[in-house]
Formats: sequence, C-alpha cells, structure tokens
Amino acid sequence: MQKSDSLFDMRRAELTEKEAPLAARMRPRTLDEFIGQEHIVGPGRLLRRAIQADQLSSLIFYGPPGTGKTTLARIIANTTRAHFIAINAVLAGVADIRAAIAAAQERRGQFGQRTILFVDEVHRFNKAQQDALLPWVENGTVILIGATTENPYFEVNKALVSRSRIFQLKPLTKEDLYAVARQALSDPERGYGRLNVQIDDDALEHLVDVANGDARGVLNALELAVETTPPSADGVIHVNLAVAEESIQRRAVLYDKEGDVHYDTISAFIKSLRGSDPDAALYWMARMVYAGEDPRFIFRRMIIFAGEDVGLADPHAIPFVVACAQAFDYVGIPEGRFHLANAALYLATAPKSNSAMAFFAALETVEREREAEVPTHLRDASRDKEGFGHGEGYLYPHAYRDHWVAQQYLPDALQGRVFYQPGGLGYEAQVKAEVERRREAQLAAMLEGSAGFGIPEALTYTGELARGDRDRWLQRAIGHASEQLTTLRARVLDAAKLQRHHLVLDLNAGSGLLTWEALRRVPEGGVWTLAATAAEAEALREIAARLPALERPVVLQGRPAELPDLLALRGESDLRFDAIIGRGALNPGRQARMAAEATSPVWPAREEIGRLARLLAGLLHDHGIISLAEPVPRYTQRLYALVELPPALAAKVRAAEEAIYAAADDPLVNWTEDDLAAAFRAAGLTEVIVEPVETSAEIRISPAMLERWFTPAATGGRLAYVQRLAGWLDPDELADVEALYRRKLTGATVPWRSVTVYLTARRGQG
Repeated sequence: MQKSDSLFDMRRAELTEKEAPLAARMRPRTLDEFIGQEHIVGPGRLLRRAIQADQLSSLIFYGPPGTGKTTLARIIANTTRAHFIAINAVLAGVADIRAAIAAAQERRGQFGQRTILFVDEVHRFNKAQQDALLPWVENGTVILIGATTENPYFEVNKALVSRSRIFQLKPLTKEDLYAVARQALSDPERGYGRLNVQIDDDALEHLVDVANGDARGVLNALELAVETTPPSADGVIHVNLAVAEESIQRRAVLYDKEGDVHYDTISAFIKSLRGSDPDAALYWMARMVYAGEDPRFIFRRMIIFAGEDVGLADPHAIPFVVACAQAFDYVGIPEGRFHLANAALYLATAPKSNSAMAFFAALETVEREREAEVPTHLRDASRDKEGFGHGEGYLYPHAYRDHWVAQQYLPDALQGRVFYQPGGLGYEAQVKAEVERRREAQLAAMLEGSAGFGIPEALTYTGELARGDRDRWLQRAIGHASEQLTTLRARVLDAAKLQRHHLVLDLNAGSGLLTWEALRRVPEGGVWTLAATAAEAEALREIAARLPALERPVVLQGRPAELPDLLALRGESDLRFDAIIGRGALNPGRQARMAAEATSPVWPAREEIGRLARLLAGLLHDHGIISLAEPVPRYTQRLYALVELPPALAAKVRAAEEAIYAAADDPLVNWTEDDLAAAFRAAGLTEVIVEPVETSAEIRISPAMLERWFTPAATGGRLAYVQRLAGWLDPDELADVEALYRRKLTGATVPWRSVTVYLTARRGQG
C-alpha cells in the first residue's frame, strides 16, 4: 500500500509540474539560471558567496512581485546541505510554526543538520506568530528566509529584522525581461522550445514594456499569447502586436497605499514641487492618480507644502490650494483633476521659502534651555501693575511713526537670538529688508541701553558668555584635523553614491578611514581594500576579525599597480567594482609625514598616473564610479609665508622656495589637477570632474621638523630644504634665514595650508 501511495504521489507531482503555469515551470533552479538582481547575486557579492559557501544566516528578501524572492529561496533549497521547510504566512498559523520547529529540532538532534525555514509573505504574520518564531531564530534552531513585498523595517517584528540580513530586490530591467522571455521560448522541457513560436519584435517589446519589471507578468502574458493563438497550416504560432496587446492590456503599476511605493511616490511628488519642476510634479501625481490614490490625500499634502515650502514667499499659495481642494469636493472625478493639476502647477512654479521652520527652532530653544521670565514691561498690567509694576515701561507701537518702536520683546537671556530668517523670493523679499532693519535698530537700542531694554550694566554678563563660547571654540579647534578627515571621508563616499549592494575597492586603506565607513554603507555588497604595507594590512585584518566572516573586507597588500596580479592570485581576475575610492591613493609609497615637512611625499610621474588611471578604468563595473581625494604638493604651504623676513632676504627666499615647486623635472610637483583630469579622460572615463579644495590646519613646528629642513640630505637622496635655498643664497644669508626660522618657528603653532583635489570619474553614463 505504501508503494502504491508513493507511485500516486510521484504521478501527481509530475502532472502538477507539467500543468503548472509557465511562470512556475520556468522558475530557475540554480544561480546560473537566475536572471537579474546582479547587484546582490553577481560575482563577488555577499549573497552569492554565502550561498556558494553554504554559510547562510537569517535573510529577508524585500522587493516588488515578480523579482525573484521565492525563486532565490528555492535556489538556496537546491544548493544547501540544510533541511528546507517552506510555509506561506497567509495560510500558516502558530501550529505550523511549531511543527516546523519540531522537525528542525529532530533533524538537528538525529543528523546534526541545520534547517532553513522559508516564510513567504512574512509580513503577513501577526505579532503572535512572529513572537512564536523569534526564539528559535535567535537560538539558531532555524535559519529564517523571509520574502516580503513590504518594507521589513516597518512590517516585520523589529527583533526578527535585527537578527536578519535584508536584501532588496529591484524590478527587472528590460534586458532581464527579454532574457526571461527568450529563455521560455527556447526551453524544450519547461517552455515552448518544442513549438514553432514566432513573436514579432514589437509584440515582445510590448509585453516587456507593460510588464513593468515583473518576470511573472511577462511570462503570464507570453503564455496567454501562445496558448490562445492557433497554429497556422505549417504549424507556426505567430504572435503579433495585436495578440500581445490583448494578452497584457494595462500596465501594472506597483502601488500599495500602505506600502513603500506609496510613500516613495508621494515623496518624489513633494520633492519635485520643492524643486520647482512642474513636469516631474505632474508625472508623479499622475502615477498616484492612475494607481487609485485618493485625491484628497494629495490635496492634504499640497496644503501642508503650501505652508512649509512656499510660505511667505507667496502668501496666496495656501488659499489657492485650499480653494482647489474645495472645488474638487464640489466637482469630483474626473473633472476635479483640473483642480489637482492647477494646485500642483501653482505650487511648482511659486517662489519658495521654508522660513516657517523658524517656529521649530524656537520650539527647540524652549525644550532645551531654561525657561526665561517674561520681561516686566511685557507682563499683564491689568492685575499686578500697582504691586509689581507689571507693564511699566511698555512702549505702545501705534503711538510711534510707522507703528513701530525699538524695545525688548525676548527674555533677557535670549537677547539677540534670531529664529526667523526671511527668504529672498516673492513677497518675503519685500519684508526681508524691513525685518533686518528693525533688528539692527533693536540691537543698537539694546547695546546703548535705550528705552525698553535693561541698563548697559545688566549686559556685562554677556561678555562672560562670549569668553565661554570662545573657549569652547578653541577646544573644538584642537580636534580640527579629525574634523577635516571626517569631512574628506564624507565627501569621497558621498561622491561615490554607494548603494547597499555595491562592491567597493579602497585603493589606499591606511588606517581604514574610508574602509570601515564604506563597509557600513554596503551591507549587501562587499569591500575590498588595498594596504600599502604589511603592517597596515595586519592591522586591518585584526580589526576585521571582530566581524562575521562574510561581512569582513577583503584585505590585499601591495601597490595599486599590482592589483590585477593580486586579484588573479585569489582567482578573481574577472571581478569588477561598482565604486573605487581612495585618499592619497595614486601614491603607493605614501608616508605619514605630510604635516611634518615642507613638501609632500614623492608621487609617481605623469606617465605613471596615466597608467594607473587606465588600470582603474579596467577594474570598474559598467556605470561604475571613481572617487578620490588627492593632495597636490605643488600647492603646499610655503615656509617664507610663516615668518617676516628682512626685505633684503625676502625676495631671494621667496624666489628660491617657489623654484622648488616649479621644477619641471620633479615628479613630486610637476603636475596639477588638470593633469589628473587629462589622465582619467585619456583612460576612457566620462564625467571627469576635479575640484581643488584649500584647507588650513593648525600645526606645531617641532625642533625635529626644523632639523629635517636644515640638515643636508645624504648623497643620492632628495635634496633638503636648506640645500634648495643654497642655490640662491650665500652662506651668510643662509645662516641668517636658518637662525630666524629657528627663533620664530620653534614650538610655534602656525596655519598650514594644503590643497586636496577631489576627483570623480565614471565608466559609461551614470
């Protein structure tokens, strides 16, 4: 009986697979068959490495329908050595979860086998179901793989999210959908490879275009087109544009009124209004209306926008939008769309001002600072004028010319505080000058002790506050170098436009300034980092050892020119990066003495920079980006500018020092930002942008620095500063300069000027 049941089960499974819809039959079984989502399953990506190494932790796949969430879970089931259990959150209850956990415990106990629990539509689990699952995910009894079309950060238990790695899947590209369709047409077992199907190019283009990034949608439409088209006399099934249009008639717009797309689309609409782009505003509003969004919701957001972003730049914006909303209520759909369009166009083309945000600055002051007393002259005189003098000294503005007089309105402790900053457009531009003029008059009255303000002696405490502010400013200045590095890091990484799934190469890791922040920004991708020395590489690996193995950066050691060989040794010759970043990266022998010497370390010659630019271009993925911050020694601080030289010596020292930086045969200084830009353009990169940024840091001149400047270099070495001066000054003049520098600069803290060039370049169009 058991054998008979087994045969029936097998037969039933065969029939089910044969009769399944095309989209189900064509579901990929391996990563090699999987189409699309290169950003998370492409070569070198974290998820691909985890699947291939069978080292999965709990995962949540998040993305729109038809992008491969369930398929990826099935691929994992086919490749992993773990036991695989699948349930659907719509159909499953707590009992199903408990049964799955019991099976997982049994497998673990008997065979030492892990269990992967796949939960489709995991966001449908209620709180009780998610709580029932949580402890077993936490203690490792099951590895959770969840699939959801909703943002897991909002729709899934925070405890589950915190124990899972989130991978976001994107709508498939047109190229992906073409590949899906052609795969189905050519597959003889699961698709239509055994049939003589001819589909016109415009018909296939229509199916792909209207499917809107959904593989299931294009396969369902293709199936309907093929199955409902009778073959011709010679057995050809011809699918033309008319058949394709009947098979998939209306574009499926991904829009859930409670989901991410809803919030993303209204956000795009508001930002288009704020950016004064009427075309974009109309497009995003049309998307919402087409998908069935309630126009009253759109009107509510436009009324808010009129107050927040247009404000006093056009005081008519609020009544205009409110009038349009009321007209819509009278008229309804479809004619009411005219009022939607008019409101959106008015706001998009209106002058903008967010000066109403001043209220929130005032609110923050109230929340943060000690509550200040109402000045006596502003208090209610009707109750306590006789006893406490409340209201005494108040100046009635209407009794003065222009109905205004300078007097104190803020509490004593907040005198001079400014919250409202008038904009410079529209109506507000007209009041801006008057507001500022009155503030100036009030400030003068306050400082001079005019009527309505405290006597001057009462303001002397402000001096103490000013000294305290100065002390805090000086304290911050101590950490100025770290602030500059933080700014540099943010600028390089922001320019790289890193996304969660990107593969990133840090060309010159050093202390890891860029590496660790890049790692935080690409949790679904990966970071490769190049250390110049073995010591730097070892330090990076020690820090990385604290991270899970799959999350660690790959640490290479060597020079940028050696990257192809270093990648080849790891079997990754074909690896391409979405972003290449670096700080001082084009100098493989960079030393940490830049702040201690008058000149920066030796750079490669122009030819070497060009060669490295070509090498980096070859390591970039299509549409990849390079973002570098490179110091330019040619523009570094001049020592003669730090001291006041005698007139007889000043011209000679200036000429001698400038000659150092004008040497055409010195690879340290014989290039500028223009040479960098030319090298990267010659490498075939596009959108090459270079921007020199001058910074100044306070440094202390130590005796050791002066010794290096005025001690001749060993034979064959790079000439020291004193040797450069010797070609322009006689021995007595040279001795005078050295004595002056030592007397004036030893132990002194001086501003040290430097210039960093920020370079960005793309491969292909961004």
